[in-house]
Amino acid sequence: MALYAESGGHVAKRPRVEFAPQPTQPLQPAAAAAALLANANAAAVAAAHAAATTASTAPPQPAPPSLSQHYIEQQLNRRSSEPEKPNHILLFTVLNPSYPITCEVLHTICAPVAAVQRIVIFKKNGVQAMVEFETVEAATMVKDSLHGCDIYSGCCTLKIEFAKPTKLNVYKNDNDSWDYTNPNLGNKSAAVDAAAAAAAAALTPVSQRPVLLKEPLLMNRSPPTPVVTSSSNGGGGQPPTSVAAAGGALLDNNGFLDGNGSLDSRAAAAAAAAAAGQVMRTPILAAPTLATASPAATGGSPAFHHGGSVCMVYGLCPEKMNATRIFNLFCLYGNVVRVKFLKTKEGCAMVQMGDALAVERVVSNLNNSTFFGSKMQLGFSKQAFLADVQSPYQLPDGSPSFQDFMGSKNNRFINPEMASKNRIQPPSKILHFFNTPPGLEASDVEEVLAGAGCVPRPKCVKLFPSKTERSSSGLIEFESLSEALEALVVCNHQPIANPNGKFPYIMKLCFSSSRSIPATIR
Repeated sequence: MALYAESGGHVAKRPRVEFAPQPTQPLQPAAAAAALLANANAAAVAAAHAAATTASTAPPQPAPPSLSQHYIEQQLNRRSSEPEKPNHILLFTVLNPSYPITCEVLHTICAPVAAVQRIVIFKKNGVQAMVEFETVEAATMVKDSLHGCDIYSGCCTLKIEFAKPTKLNVYKNDNDSWDYTNPNLGNKSAAVDAAAAAAAAALTPVSQRPVLLKEPLLMNRSPPTPVVTSSSNGGGGQPPTSVAAAGGALLDNNGFLDGNGSLDSRAAAAAAAAAAGQVMRTPILAAPTLATASPAATGGSPAFHHGGSVCMVYGLCPEKMNATRIFNLFCLYGNVVRVKFLKTKEGCAMVQMGDALAVERVVSNLNNSTFFGSKMQLGFSKQAFLADVQSPYQLPDGSPSFQDFMGSKNNRFINPEMASKNRIQPPSKILHFFNTPPGLEASDVEEVLAGAGCVPRPKCVKLFPSKTERSSSGLIEFESLSEALEALVVCNHQPIANPNGKFPYIMKLCFSSSRSIPATIR
């Protein structure tokens, strides 16, 4: 299934809280809550600084989450087949990584709970990190406090498990790895830089301590919007003592406490939700909102770059997959610009998406998907773009190994209005079809699928009652997830004859959020 469909221990859903960077010794639960209360605003600024470090300019406004809340709940509460062994190293998996995740961001959210020793971030299969603490007790405290929290409002949800390694090796301090026990690791000119800083300080009365970033412009910042989910979805249980002790009184200027220390309306809403068996979740950090850079400075795209806009694709079935079929699948998560198969690596391709966030969505939703008997694995490429291939070779089906889809009308994120109509969903056994001729019957849909070369026969086809005479739509259910993926890859954008015109309808498919097809669709 998707990248994050891995086993993990069951931990009750935690309320979202705001943490502040206090990188000292480990704190007891009560002390941790006090630290959170005192430094919420500082944490937001620190997170914004960290985002600016990675992006160089402003990140875009947060996109709609890649994964549904129901799916995230499943991942957070999935039980492991083997009992977890406590360890002083934790594995962080970031679901819906809509903003850059750096060592500074992770340190900011962990430091109030326990002192961090080392952090290593790896992005081959999405955004994951290992964070090392001094003791197992400190790691356990962090796990209990942060598992299930959103780093930013509505995205960057943390799934935290005990890792298997017993030691993290860090060779360089940068955005993706940091050894907090050795601040000058990998910095050969630290002494020279220190001397230069001291000389500069002597020339002016103004403090010239090294400044890493300019101050972010946090204009008109509004309190993060809580996300309320029912504890019946699998969250269960009560919040841990370290968080529950603070209750709704964790934030000061962000809306939970007024100047007299009394709970305001949002805190009252949290209390009411708790009484109703729901969990009020607030983000750990405020979303970084910085000054916007010009399109020229960012290559005409948002300034959030996460290893470029190119995705690596491995494990494709060589006989069944081609550039068009990759487009049919990947276009559900962002604009597809170019697709290139690698001649030296069978079943391997590179896909350039419209932006880096689209790559995040593709990896988060499609990694480890199995169809045509092969497991597709996705990763981030270091290439910024794919160059044109003048003489592409032929794939087994006779199609070219390289195709440019930049001008394709089947891209679904061409403008903000089109992008807003897309619902980002992980793969599902039920497909939603639309833009088909009016008056279509279930048997007609089955004929279209069969005519396109779709081998699996659908289990059920239901059409929605037509609200217009211009087109029709409905749901198609398959026996398995693999069959649904195969049908979408083959039949998406399949032309259907137009009985009232010369231009055919182009049937469009996407994954449905429905868990089953009802007997009657109204």
